[in-house]
Amino acid sequence: MTAREEHLVELVDANGGAVGQTTVDQAHRAPGLLHRAFSVFLRDPDGRVLLQQRAAVKTRFPLRWANTCCGHPLPGETPTTAALRRLREEIGFADVELSEVGVYSYYAEDPTTGRVEYEYDHVLLGDVPADPVLLADPDEVADVRWVPLEDLAAAVMREPRAHAPWLAGVTERLQRFLDRDGASEHSGG
Repeated sequence: MTAREEHLVELVDANGGAVGQTTVDQAHRAPGLLHRAFSVFLRDPDGRVLLQQRAAVKTRFPLRWANTCCGHPLPGETPTTAALRRLREEIGFADVELSEVGVYSYYAEDPTTGRVEYEYDHVLLGDVPADPVLLADPDEVADVRWVPLEDLAAAVMREPRAHAPWLAGVTERLQRFLDRDGASEHSGG
């Protein structure tokens, strides 16, 4: 078990209200405990989002493509503060302002590892300059790629087992936010 599995996470109710805490390991053991999480999308000036392929050593959904960065705030930590920390740790980049664009609650069982994701997931967006310098940690990230947002939903539908099970839902929350508020207003330009 990795040291990260011993970190504490905040347990929440169906509305996102804090109700306790437990370790990452315990929260992800079947049947799972609903806990706070975040999913970050970094977006470049061309509207592409950065995806990461999760490292082979991940305890949940290894080698699947996911959004830029995922993780769990410590109890009492804001999702944005935690996301900036994990962006720095996972992809070596955290010079970005993040905005919450929605929440996605989901439950998913990993058939390979027997672990579960049962999360109240804060979806965050950060606009970055063209070609930001990324220094992905190979213990966290197997690969990265930039994908046009309009292609992402189709790719997830076409190959669901190649992608993390939350990716469709968090992508939908991002698209809904951009459709509602206008993509140009949040493109950094």
